[in-house]
Amino acid sequence: MVRRLLSLLGPTAEYRRKPRVILINGLAEQPESWYCNRPYWERWFDLKVPELLVYDGPVITRRIAEGLPITVPFFVEQLELFVDQFVQAPQFHLVASSLGGQIAVEYAIRHPDRVGRMVLLCPSGFGGEEKLPVAEGLRTNNFEGLVASVFHDQRWVNPGFIRLYQQQFVSRQWRKGMLRTVRGTSEHSVRDKLHLVKQPTLLICGKQDKVIDTTQTVATVKGLDNFQVLILDPCGHAPQIEMADRVNREVRDFLLEGSPVPPARPATDAAVPAAPS
Repeated sequence: MVRRLLSLLGPTAEYRRKPRVILINGLAEQPESWYCNRPYWERWFDLKVPELLVYDGPVITRRIAEGLPITVPFFVEQLELFVDQFVQAPQFHLVASSLGGQIAVEYAIRHPDRVGRMVLLCPSGFGGEEKLPVAEGLRTNNFEGLVASVFHDQRWVNPGFIRLYQQQFVSRQWRKGMLRTVRGTSEHSVRDKLHLVKQPTLLICGKQDKVIDTTQTVATVKGLDNFQVLILDPCGHAPQIEMADRVNREVRDFLLEGSPVPPARPATDAAVPAAPS
């Protein structure tokens, strides 16, 4: 009788250790930008989200005050600190977007035994012309245009994004931190290092990306056997939002591929925000 009553309440919680996944957001994003993905992925993975790009935070503020540059290697060092102090696992996966993709690649090259697999979403630094709408948005105070440039389908421009940048743009400290980060990272490239990446890597790009050159990005990894490429159409620079359903499934399947003990599949998939009408 007790078992029958418990079964009516739905699947019971299971004690198990999930594969660890670190999410690294891009230059103009915040950890909250994974809002379409985290509820879904958390059913299979133990997610860690380091807040590396906090432009008005004490770390970047102190570095600027000391006259030191804000660079990709600096963010890699910050990721190393985060992993050593708060992840403390022998191996984990990386899922990174835009500038976060460069940080992930550099970390994976430095620590090949610690990173199992990588997923790179519209990564910068792979070659070709790159546009920086965030820099233009800061110069002209056009935060609505900044957010809109990320999406192919403008209906995905979330009012929450607009409010966030509206609040941040009035902060002199935040703007200074952002501009110094743009200045210190815009010329960085991982193109000539990609052959050093040993991990199986899934590259996901939007065909209509207005920020990076998708054609050049894909051409850069041609011939690298450990890279798989997925081009989403129609999609802009934020596939994890514009095509969240597809990206959520692709990332889950790729990261669990070859797992010796795949986590049990939940009874139902986590809900993803509905497409705008």
